[in-house]
Amino acid sequence: MFGDIYAVQGTYSQDWLLHDTDWNWRIEPSPSRTFADIGTHWCDVAEHVTGLRFTSVCADLQTFHRTRKRPKHSVETFAGKMLRPADVEEVPIDTEDFAAVIFRMGNVTRGALTVSQVAAGRKNRLFLEIFGSKASAAWTAEEPDRLWVGRRNSPNEEIIKDPTLLEGEARNFADLPGGHSEGYDDTFKQTFRRFYRRVADQSAPVEYPTFADGIRQMRIIEAVLDSAKKREWAEVSD
Repeated sequence: MFGDIYAVQGTYSQDWLLHDTDWNWRIEPSPSRTFADIGTHWCDVAEHVTGLRFTSVCADLQTFHRTRKRPKHSVETFAGKMLRPADVEEVPIDTEDFAAVIFRMGNVTRGALTVSQVAAGRKNRLFLEIFGSKASAAWTAEEPDRLWVGRRNSPNEEIIKDPTLLEGEARNFADLPGGHSEGYDDTFKQTFRRFYRRVADQSAPVEYPTFADGIRQMRIIEAVLDSAKKREWAEVSD
């Protein structure tokens, strides 16, 4: 449908750590926060959808809040705005708030990605665009039932999820009829359905994330950190 894939681009943007009073265990000292937390999800989606693998990256990481106000007692995620000055203590931060990555996939495809946890107003915007020699597509997780398809010589279209109109394999991932939204929670249902199917029948296909998929993302993280540290391109190991 898309022909040769020329470029892949997008963003994963959130705002839940926008203020220096926002706190979560992810902020504690570690090699990476924002890219490791959500950037890896975008990379996993990009590889899955295109069938291509990241081969090299050039990354820039930035920590905007060099200090944050850590609660003196345990708080729930997203509850930082409810704290008073007496409830917090200021601590230094070394994990990134933002990452920008340009990358290569396969032998030809190029791409660009930004990842942020300080993007005001963006709650969970995983946005992916694919540009091919015949057509393009765009999708965002905040509107999971909609897919935009772009063409050069014919009208663009927006496709709304309807199981009766999906191809066979895709139809198996849609349980609700058209007009009934399926999204974040449903991914877990579909994942465990396929996992337990495999437990019951070892001949069933592996249609769920495996340890190999997790290791793959760890290698991308390593390349991103290496690139940002050396300020140069870094290869993604297989």
